[in-house]
This record gives sequence, C-alpha cells and structure tokens, in this order.
Amino acid sequence: MTAIIQAEDLRKRFGEVEAVAGISFSVQEGELFGFLGPNGAGKTTTIKMLTGLARPDEGTLAIAGIDCSRDPKAAQHLIGVVPDESNLYPELTGFENLCFCAALYGMERARREARARELLESFGLAAAGNRKFGSYSKGMKRKLAIAAGIIHEPAILFLDEPTTGIDVLSARQIRQLIADLHRRGTTIFLTTHYIEEAERLCQRIAFIVAGRIVRTDTTENLLMPVQGKHMVEISWANTFDGEDLSKAFPGLRAASLLPGGVRVESDEPIHVGVLVRFLEEQGAQVLEARRLQPSLEDVFVNITGIKGESMGKQGGGA
Repeated sequence: MTAIIQAEDLRKRFGEVEAVAGISFSVQEGELFGFLGPNGAGKTTTIKMLTGLARPDEGTLAIAGIDCSRDPKAAQHLIGVVPDESNLYPELTGFENLCFCAALYGMERARREARARELLESFGLAAAGNRKFGSYSKGMKRKLAIAAGIIHEPAILFLDEPTTGIDVLSARQIRQLIADLHRRGTTIFLTTHYIEEAERLCQRIAFIVAGRIVRTDTTENLLMPVQGKHMVEISWANTFDGEDLSKAFPGLRAASLLPGGVRVESDEPIHVGVLVRFLEEQGAQVLEARRLQPSLEDVFVNITGIKGESMGKQGGGA
C-alpha cells in the first residue's frame, strides 16, 4: 500500500506548552486511521497541521507526495475537513451551505447544486435542506458538516471528534456514514477520545498522550494481548473492606472500583459464584456480578496508564 499521509517529527508549541512533541506516522491510501487520546493530548493541533490550518514549528509533512511543510495549502484540493466545531453559516440553509462550499472548490453551478441535493438525500437531510442551518439539531449539524467536507469528493477526509456532544442515535448514524465513506475508498483520518468509537471504526490506531504517540498498530494487533482473558466486575451496596481477592485466589488480578466494587481478571475461566459467596461471607452485600468482554480500553490503560473513565463513554451500536 502507498502512504498518502507521511509525517516526520512534527512539533508545535504555544508559548511554553509543547502541544505536539515530535510525532511521526503514516496513513496508507484507503485506510481508516484513528488518533485516540484524552482531551488536550494534541489531536486537534495535529489535524490542524495536517490540513494547513497551522504550520508546524518543526518536522516535515507530505500529502499524496506533495510537500506541505513549506506550503501548508498545497494539497488542499485533495482533502476534506470536518472540524470539531462547525464552520458553516447559521443564516444559510443546508442546501445553500453545501453549494457555497462547492463553489469554493470551483465546482460549476449545475454540478454543485446536483451534488448538494445528492448529499442531502444520502445523509437523511433532504427534508431539512431549505431550513436555516442555525435551526438544525447538533446531530444534523454534524451530518451537514461531513457532507460539506466531502462535497468535492476528496481523496482524504479529516474528521476531528465527529461524534462529540451529540445524541446516541445521531452518533450511530454518523459512524455508519463514516464506515460507508471508507468502504467507497476514501482515506479517513479520525481523531476521537471515545475508545469504543476507535475500536469499531479504525483499522489502525495511534495512541497519543501529552503530545506524543506512545503506540501505533492495527486494531487487531492491539487487541491481541487481551484476547483469551477473563474479566468479572462485582459491585456491592455497603461499606466493605474485605480480604484482598488476589490473596484468597492467587490466580486472580484484582483492582478496586469506586464506589464499592472490584474488577478481577484471570487467564483462566473465573467461577463467579465462588467469588460472590466468598465476598458475602466476608460481609459484602453484593448487588451485581457481570462478566466483561476485554476491549481496547484495557489495552489503552495498560499502555498509557490513563484510566478509561477519563476518555469518555459513548453508547449505541455501530
């Protein structure tokens, strides 16, 4: 495969803060590549450098073989951008916004109007096409922003936190739109702090923390270390400080959960009933015991030391 994005030792400072601290990565043509990290990790700064909205202080950047280090806008005709905050005009209708964006790319009137109607239809926004953008819900605004980002049919689409702050149903619809675009051959660079979203969508993922990439690999390879592990989460109602489970059950690795609970992990099957009886004998008023499926969250925590709770949760199926 051919690297359509190639970044080497990118750095960006804001005063004394080094937001991006010498990162290197490549994205293959046709790939759905994810940047996963907590808020403030450097994801948005990176995407701004990649899309010509910010110039790197150091490092080199090439898109489709075009050196963008000296001229950040040299490859803009090849890319579409969906920022984390909408840049469309609230006083224009959805249709007018799409036509305006298409005009910026030099599309002729007949073509841009046809393309705008096509996207409104395929994104489920046809009925709202003549309404002002300012009246749209958050989910509708995000869908129209994606439509605007692909109005000129770019080879590469940059999506910065595409499902943040929207309802579960809209987030599911947007993830489906992203997956459909990828299946049609669009190269997608996606930033997110939702671990589940990265796991569902991305072929390869870079973990970025404090401006540095700490691991890059395929989703399959990242998940390999946790495959075959067994995990159980138990919660209780009362104040309970029982014996350490890892002492009573040497094969288990246990971590406390607050408030009131424990998460245990083992390379062998876990007998939940035995654990519950032991805890109740110790005085715990057990509320729930459930088996967990090991996920990318466990990998992320192991590699970065950052608890998954700080990354944000998002419900809804893919």
